[in-house]
Amino acid sequence: MKQQTLAVAADDNAQYEQYRRPTKRDVFLATMGQIVPWTALCAVIEPHYPKAGNGRPPVGLERMLRMYFVQHWFNLADAACEDALLDSVALRRFVGIDLGRERVPDATTLLKFRRLLEKHKLGEALFAKVGEVLQAQGLKVGTGTIVDATIIGAPSSTKNAQKKRDPEMHQTRKGQQWYFGMKLHIGVDSKTGLAHSAVVTAANVHDKHPLPQLLHGQEEQFYGDCAYASQTEQIRSKAPKAKDLSNQRVRKGSVTEELERLVNRAKSRVRARVEHVFGVVKRLWGFDKGKRLGEAP
Repeated sequence: MKQQTLAVAADDNAQYEQYRRPTKRDVFLATMGQIVPWTALCAVIEPHYPKAGNGRPPVGLERMLRMYFVQHWFNLADAACEDALLDSVALRRFVGIDLGRERVPDATTLLKFRRLLEKHKLGEALFAKVGEVLQAQGLKVGTGTIVDATIIGAPSSTKNAQKKRDPEMHQTRKGQQWYFGMKLHIGVDSKTGLAHSAVVTAANVHDKHPLPQLLHGQEEQFYGDCAYASQTEQIRSKAPKAKDLSNQRVRKGSVTEELERLVNRAKSRVRARVEHVFGVVKRLWGFDKGKRLGEAP
């Protein structure tokens, strides 16, 4: 074990402050430090991570992964994440940085790490690994899945380096409003509310098209809004035992209109769990707006 430097000792003086209490950030970081399977996630990235050689030695892999998670959890740009680590004792302690012995990885290092994950599609692999670990710990995927989609908007302007719109995004209409961007489709366990699958498409892709990719195949119940009505064949193609409990379109003026609304309302009480996931992704992580092609993050 390395001896603490004066910088760490100064940080730890907070424990002698009689009236200090743990902040929400302190509690959150302590919880994440315990429950995130760091060793398993690092094993996914390690084959692609730079190895020490004759040049500048790379920053420790787990340290970069922790810094990357901090960036997403607190919705920070690369430079802002570097500044936050310089400013916050709690964040430095979580990432494992001793300013008396080492520098905070700079914004460019974080940018290169993120591009490494994107180049080798490691985001999907990390998502899958977390699912495996959760199942191994007893948080198994249940027999019900809720599916839904949300629009992630992006600037439609062509005032960027390429002078054009991002080809992976498109425009779509929702109600009386037009949007430009992409669409996030997710599958969520109906009991625990844990997301077990995700697909990203252009915004103009109908919600029903990625449906089979959002099911794990062992479902006995399927929940969705009216966009998934009459998709029983698609559901059964991936999950043969699944009962279609998606909301159905109400026939206005019919004798059964009130009954149909009551049935949909009961189903929506279960479907509401999917909105909690979107709330975290868009409000907490800040993914309510995408980036323009060629725009720096």
